[in-house]
Amino acid sequence: MSQPNPFLSSGSSTPSGPGDGPRAVAAGQGWAWIVGGFELFKKQPGMWIAVVVLLFVILIVLSIIPILGSIAAFLLMPVFTGGLMLGARSVAQGGPLEVGHLFAGFSNQAGNLVILGAISIAAWIVVMLPVMAIVGFGAFFGASQGGVSGAGGVGASFMLAFLIAFAMSIVIYMALWFAPAHVVFRGAAPVAAIKASFAGCLKNIVPFLLYGIVAFVLAIVAAIPLGLGWLVLGPVLVGSVFVAFQDIYGDA
Repeated sequence: MSQPNPFLSSGSSTPSGPGDGPRAVAAGQGWAWIVGGFELFKKQPGMWIAVVVLLFVILIVLSIIPILGSIAAFLLMPVFTGGLMLGARSVAQGGPLEVGHLFAGFSNQAGNLVILGAISIAAWIVVMLPVMAIVGFGAFFGASQGGVSGAGGVGASFMLAFLIAFAMSIVIYMALWFAPAHVVFRGAAPVAAIKASFAGCLKNIVPFLLYGIVAFVLAIVAAIPLGLGWLVLGPVLVGSVFVAFQDIYGDA
């Protein structure tokens, strides 16, 4: 059993058990998740930074490989995320965080985690198709009309494409946010994990809004010193996902 987390909601709702659905938590928990993630980081900061740097190096190496590297990164990201969730649980329980945790997903539900990656690729393709169609139509309209009218049409198409991409991206993030954790902690199948993740995010849309705003501000701050702040913020956000999972779904 994990140790009690002081940053989990203490409201009237009863924490969910392993087989229960998500529960709604107070809006302020969006901030508490980040604080809880920082508490996990403080327990083993050096190892957290080492793991994040290693993951960053792996992703950089994959990005060098044309096309296949990007596909591999999408497929493997849920595997790495699942391993990091296992590492966060170990730290929360008073155990060690090890470099091996980054790769623990390869020996724990690897197939289902890779399927999550494949689903994410398909989801982003679905996002890009209407966006490309709208931008393409806008460019064609602008070229055919010319002048102010054409320029206005191009601008409107880009704005519409952005809004559609933004809205659809939020849906994808909601569906995938907790999915790797559901796979490694609950043994959930990919589709079931996606449904559970989306349901948990939808049920807690207000705390997630606060969480997103705070994370966005912290991301800007972390990027200022040559991006070095991400050596801290990266692990904190990883830990915050674990803390939020426990808060919404019960003990991992």
